[in-house]
Amino acid sequence: MYLKPSQSRRRSIRLRNYDYGQTGGYFVTICVQEQKCLFGKIIDGQMQLNEIGKIVIECWDSIPQHFLSAELDLCVVMPNHVHGIILLKTVGARAPRPYPHSQPNRTSAVPSPVLPNRRTKIHLPTLGQVVAYFKYQSTKCINQHRDMPGTRIWQRNYYDHVIRGDIDLQRIRQYITDNPMQWQLDRLHPNNFTKKSS
Repeated sequence: MYLKPSQSRRRSIRLRNYDYGQTGGYFVTICVQEQKCLFGKIIDGQMQLNEIGKIVIECWDSIPQHFLSAELDLCVVMPNHVHGIILLKTVGARAPRPYPHSQPNRTSAVPSPVLPNRRTKIHLPTLGQVVAYFKYQSTKCINQHRDMPGTRIWQRNYYDHVIRGDIDLQRIRQYITDNPMQWQLDRLHPNNFTKKSS
């Protein structure tokens, strides 16, 4: 069956003509399929991760092991979504300014990358590739844990915001930090959104 182009393409929520492979900071929100609360509960303004939520954070923390050019800043796993900051940088360099890497009380077991020589071809991923890898790995691990192969965990797309500078970065960090305390008001809270009829 042939579909017209307007029928076969989903509307992109990425910035038009923006290179998502360039160095910089990105704030991403990745939502669970059908907004199901799979990862735990908010109790007294604190996120209490269940076993699946712990798998999600482990997969998030493993991103730099797969992509040397990706650094992670603050992240929060909520009952039905994840907010996080991903910094894409040149391999062997520090995170690009004005997006300094700062994540108190979290350490990384990832060794510092070595600068490539001229013959080494380093693949610098796009933001989409980093997010796709995280979604794939976390889905695989969650489905193995639950013995439910082939179950879809994440929505097809994700939301992103290109971080424009230090003030923007600090605002986003504050939003991530405060997100569990604001859960009842969150637009992704199950009581705050209307399910679309199929």
